[in-house]
Amino acid sequence: MVDPELLSQLIGDIYDAALDSSLWIGVLEQATQFIGGTAAGIYWKDITVQGELHYVYNVEPSSVDAYFNHYIRFDPSLTAQFFFKIGEIYNTTNVLPYDEFVETTFYKEWVKPNGWADHLAATLDKTATSFAQFGVFRSERQGLADDDMRQRMHLLVPHVRRAVLIGNVIDLHRKKAESLSDALNRLDAGVFLVNEHCHIAFSNLAAQRLLDDATTLRIANNNLIAVDPHAARVLRNVVAAASGGDGAVGADGVAIPLSSKLDENWVADILPLTSGTRRQAGGLHSAVAAVFVRKTSMAAPYPIEATARQFHLTPGEVRVLDAVMKVSGVSEIAEALGISEATVKTHLQNIFGKTGVRRQADLIKLVAAHTRASPG
Repeated sequence: MVDPELLSQLIGDIYDAALDSSLWIGVLEQATQFIGGTAAGIYWKDITVQGELHYVYNVEPSSVDAYFNHYIRFDPSLTAQFFFKIGEIYNTTNVLPYDEFVETTFYKEWVKPNGWADHLAATLDKTATSFAQFGVFRSERQGLADDDMRQRMHLLVPHVRRAVLIGNVIDLHRKKAESLSDALNRLDAGVFLVNEHCHIAFSNLAAQRLLDDATTLRIANNNLIAVDPHAARVLRNVVAAASGGDGAVGADGVAIPLSSKLDENWVADILPLTSGTRRQAGGLHSAVAAVFVRKTSMAAPYPIEATARQFHLTPGEVRVLDAVMKVSGVSEIAEALGISEATVKTHLQNIFGKTGVRRQADLIKLVAAHTRASPG
């Protein structure tokens, strides 16, 4: 059973970290214990085999360096993880059979030496070629992730995602509350501090420019209203929920699309201000929530992803297809991926059967066709 008071405190600490990034390590420690793991991290990875750690708990710096400098290219989960939806929770067995996983170079040389058995993760955000991820490691003693661990992860992911997205545009670490307005005015993102009825108590300079433009947001009786009717309803409901505390704000208030027009990709993220260290910031303006408005880019999907979805490829098949685009030959692919040649051959035969082609060169042409067909 989940302790409601413990969960509420943890969610509050997560939101405090959105305004003070120095709190993330402590938050990750609490999240690890709550979810049921031994270590955790927030990081981004790129499909071109690179990445960077943002925050980590209980992972040796040498292991972090070894992963991003070398073992990331052997990670059998990397390509498949990229295809999971934002907010979706997955572990190793959602990517490939565990008996196949323990035979990889990645497991033998990096996972096992760290004493880990599994990794439960969720995608927080993604672009055309990269994704941000929150992950918790399980020790060999703890074993594979179970349903209870997934449920606890599910309770935290929307809040971690919201805090990370907001933290990307603001970090008020060591800034005094009295200087909050000045700090917000220096941001490129629009920020509104509002009460439970969306009445604007404060708006920074970028937010005022958005109101002047009036294509995504407008003002009526000093109340903040999204121009798009659906966005207006979601914005109003989430802000009202924020007045009830951190735990009352669900997944709806993360990256709310403010426009249905493809060339106007503005989204809003809502941060509750009624508890934790955020109460001081909100109290200055009698606000229950901060609404962060930012512009996102709409990039063409990664060609491998388009191919994989069209032909219903499994995560293992996707990984081999991705390798085909980079190296040639079964032995070279096996070496690059850290798996056996027999496994590569099995995946290739399955890919050939699904796509209707018979040579690696034809697979490359198939993916290239998706590249040409992609907009942007």
